[in-house]
Amino acid sequence: MSVVDVDSARLRSEIAAFYAGFGVSSELSAAFESSALLVPLVGPEDRVFTLESGGLAWLCAFTGVEEYARFMSARGVVADQSYRFHTFLGQRLREFAAAQPEPTGVAIDMLGAAPMAFPPKLDDEPSTGGG
Repeated sequence: MSVVDVDSARLRSEIAAFYAGFGVSSELSAAFESSALLVPLVGPEDRVFTLESGGLAWLCAFTGVEEYARFMSARGVVADQSYRFHTFLGQRLREFAAAQPEPTGVAIDMLGAAPMAFPPKLDDEPSTGGG
């Protein structure tokens, strides 16, 4: 059995600092962008797995196999089914999310002990419809 090793220790550390009340948003963002994360794939064409919540799409990503397994267990894992994933850098996930036609964010370690969300950038100004 092979073990997948991803480099997300810095991100886990910055998330812990955030939860402890002394995180720095720029450091958290930099740690996210430089971390390797597991991203579930679905369907025969291996699309990245997303969930919808609050009118937004969320790419699900995980800092390690244990967090991914916890999420999949909560969703009702089927023992004889394969669960594929790919490893992406956070920066690539952020770029991919920004390129989607609908507002899309990245959710890290959903259902884990320390989940973190990186929401999409939304326009602050409402459309006035003409000119």
